[in-house]
Amino acid sequence: MTAQNVVGRFFDVQGGQVYAHVREGDGPALVFLHYWGGSRRTWIPVLQRLDAGQGFVAYDHRGWGDSASVPGPYGLEQLADDAQRVIEGLGHSDYVLVGHSMGGKVVQILAARKPEGLRGVVLVAPAPPAPVGVSEQMQEGLSHAYDNEEAVLQSVELMLTHGELTPELRRQVVEDSLRAGEQARLTWPRQGLVQDVSAGLSAIDVPVLVLAGSHDKVDPPTVLADHLMPLLPTATLTVLKDTGHLSPLEVPDQVAAHIGAFVAQL
Repeated sequence: MTAQNVVGRFFDVQGGQVYAHVREGDGPALVFLHYWGGSRRTWIPVLQRLDAGQGFVAYDHRGWGDSASVPGPYGLEQLADDAQRVIEGLGHSDYVLVGHSMGGKVVQILAARKPEGLRGVVLVAPAPPAPVGVSEQMQEGLSHAYDNEEAVLQSVELMLTHGELTPELRRQVVEDSLRAGEQARLTWPRQGLVQDVSAGLSAIDVPVLVLAGSHDKVDPPTVLADHLMPLLPTATLTVLKDTGHLSPLEVPDQVAAHIGAFVAQL
């Protein structure tokens, strides 16, 4: 990764260690949680565009990336516990949670616990807190979305993106999607996707920024406006131009600019 002063680090979580890239810097620190199919690498284009002094941690969820060998369970509550352990390991008194898609649903759970030091939340194309129009057929189809390279590329073209990714980024998405352990890969479509986490959201009292992709087929702006925003009293919704679901890879300039402006206002 070419963002300056970044170090690789392991953080202790229940049952093992997750791998992260960390940059010490100005607070509040940004804590990045990736999507189902991604890794900390999903955030690299955004991290490279942040202010050079901004502190952050971007880590691989258990079961994914360089944390692929960490055993389960891989449910959302466990992933939220892991995020809390990473934050404790960082030792920052102030931080902002930034979650993409599945990572956004994990962030909703953690923010609802009102952890000490939380100053704000950024949800990038987040999965809504309760399932919207999810059928068993859809769950079954999703559970095969990352079966092999052909399936991943089909998912990227049909569902995940609006524009073309560079060949390097397409290769990265394929590698990240195929690297996950089978249980980690299947837990989201079979459990996390349909779990209702909406109960605690009204308790979130820090500022929340929701970034929705204009052409997102997975979690469209209208779905987030109807099914997420009414539950978050402190949230504002911004629509990112010309992007599908993978906005950190498709329009990192926009994502980084909105995160930077949000942090500056805190």
